[in-house]
This record gives sequence, structure tokens and C-alpha cells, in this order.
Amino acid sequence: MISMAGKRLVILGCGYVGSAVAKAALAAGARVEALTRNPEKAAALRATGLSQVVVAELGSLQWHAQIAPAPDFVVNCVSSGGPDQYWQSYVVGMQSIVSWATKNGPVGTMVYTSSTSVYPQGDGAVVDETAWAPGATPNGRTISESEVLLKTAPTTAIQRHFILRLAGIYGPGRHHLLDQLRTGTETLNGSGEHRLNLAHRDDIVAAIIACLSAPESVGTEIFNVADTAPATRAEVVAWLCTQLGRPVPAFDGTTTARRGGAPMPDRIISSAKIQQVLGWRPLHSDFRTGFGAILKGEG
Repeated sequence: MISMAGKRLVILGCGYVGSAVAKAALAAGARVEALTRNPEKAAALRATGLSQVVVAELGSLQWHAQIAPAPDFVVNCVSSGGPDQYWQSYVVGMQSIVSWATKNGPVGTMVYTSSTSVYPQGDGAVVDETAWAPGATPNGRTISESEVLLKTAPTTAIQRHFILRLAGIYGPGRHHLLDQLRTGTETLNGSGEHRLNLAHRDDIVAAIIACLSAPESVGTEIFNVADTAPATRAEVVAWLCTQLGRPVPAFDGTTTARRGGAPMPDRIISSAKIQQVLGWRPLHSDFRTGFGAILKGEG
């Protein structure tokens, strides 16, 4: 267990991933504060032992006076808040963070959970962090713009930052495909031919903690976070149906679209860099171990 004793962590947009980060950081001895837009989530976070929880929109200025400046660590893991809220959550939210840190004192290390949706590549390409990343959809372009805001923030505001481009997030309580199959659906939209690049919540948390605890010799970096054995959607569906004792549904052949309307690309997201630089390894290296843990945990 990495020790974070005596360190102060602020988690902004503390939802599905952020709550798990808070739990891990508390266990490591950190003092944890959080911001969430959801009052029910705030109550749950307070019950876990966080020293402060603020209810506000990240893109507002409301929280600036409520969270003390100059924390050791900040994690921005805000979610979109809905299909029409991407700009407000990601771009305006990042502007708000940079403004807060510029006016009130420097953040030591910041981690931003971005998305592999910034990559337009497909056609079976292996995609690493050197790949062109302007965003493949309007939503992806918004997230790419939020990355630029962090990349260009002065080091007097944010001394070091890590951008984690996350593959498809799944984990306990978050598994849309598994939920569809449990209903016994006979048809799934789209194709089963493209590969699914996935990242289990617990592996994302481990990657965030690895960044926060990285030695000073590791400077600002961008890392992909994904498992190491992407499989086609058809393979994942067939395996899950076997585990559930359900017949395998047919794919209807329509274009499987991701958020923003573009077709789902077939590519392999490489997480080799974070493995080499930080020694991170996914506990759930493929979908079988990840979904297997979910099925076991849910009985």
C-alpha cells in the first residue's frame, strides 16, 4: 500500500471513479476533500470520512472560496452530466480549476481523467500517446480542448499534471452491455466486429494513485489507460452469454455509434507507456477477469 499520510487530496467531480479514488486515498492516509454536483452523492461521501464535501458545479466560481488553496494533489474526474453538458463540464470546468489554482496558490500534482475519444484512429490501428488526438466527434473535440487548457496552464498554478486517456470504463454497478444481456435481449444494435478497449474502475483508480505518488523525476505526462487484451464486441458478448446461461443475441448490422454519432472505431489502445514509466499493471488485464470479478461480486 502506497502511503499518502500527511497529504491533502481534492477530488473534483467526485462520482463513479472519484468515489473509488477517495476510498483508496483515505486508506493510504490522505486527507480527502471533494466536489460533486449531486447532493445525494455528497451525503454518501461525507459518510465515508471525507474532511469536506462541497456541492457545486465544477464550471462555476461558487466552490473557489469553499476549498482551501494549494493542495498537494487534485484529481479532476468530472463526468459530462448529460449529453448537452460536455462543454460546461469539461472546458468550463477546466477553466474554473486553472483560475482557482492561479488565484489561490499552486496545486502540486493534478490528474485529469480524459478519454480515448480524443483519438480518431480506426482500421485496426495500434494507438499510443504519440497519435494525433483532436477528437473524433464533437464531444471528443470538447474533451481534447479541455486537455489543451491543462497543458497550457502555468506551472505557477499547476506544478505537474498527468492526463489519463481512459478506455471504456466498466466495473461494479457500471456495465451496460452485461445489463442488456441479462434481460435476455435477442438483438443488439450495430456490429460485433470492432474491438472493445476497456478499463476496469479499479485499474483506473490504481493508475490515478500511481500518478499522484510518482517520483519527482517523472514530469508532466499523458498516459493511455486500458486493459492489455482488447477483444471484439462479439467475443465479449459470447463469453458473457455463456456465463449467464443465455442464448447469444444477433447483431442487427446497423452502425454502432459512440457518443457524438461517429461509428465505433476498430483499434487497439496501447497502455504500454504507463506500464513502462510508472510500473502500473492492470489487475483486470482482459474482459474475462474484469467481468468475472463483477459477476462473482454480484453473486
